Amino acid sequence: MATSKWFLAASAAALIGLVFEAGVVVGENTAPREPRGVSVGSASTLDLGPELDSLDGRQLRVRIITFEPGGAVPLHSHDGRPGIAHVLKGTVTEHVEGKGVFQRKQGDRLIEDKNTVHWVENLGDEVAMVFATDVYKP
Repeated sequence: MATSKWFLAASAAALIGLVFEAGVVVGENTAPREPRGVSVGSASTLDLGPELDSLDGRQLRVRIITFEPGGAVPLHSHDGRPGIAHVLKGTVTEHVEGKGVFQRKQGDRLIEDKNTVHWVENLGDEVAMVFATDVYKP
């Protein structure tokens, strides 16, 4: 009787170990030590120190803004709301107060510091998309 209990316990332990080992081997995902199959483009940065007195109550916001042909974001300021935007698709026209008008095409970035007062429109006949990030206070 003691032998059969020992055999049953040993068999159960072996089975659990086998199942666990199979699961680790089958579903094993080891983090790579170096990047592979990816590329990272150049970074655009904006020092937040001179932009904001404090980050208290602020949020990092990430959005995709879709501009239909003829679509526009009205005149606004980035004082207290610094951001960086990246044109994903199409071309937008950025009107920057005191600096001029700029065509921003796919791959271009807009650096929006506390001195930026601008509006953006899509003058083309295709949809334009912009990936926009900013630090704002809701």
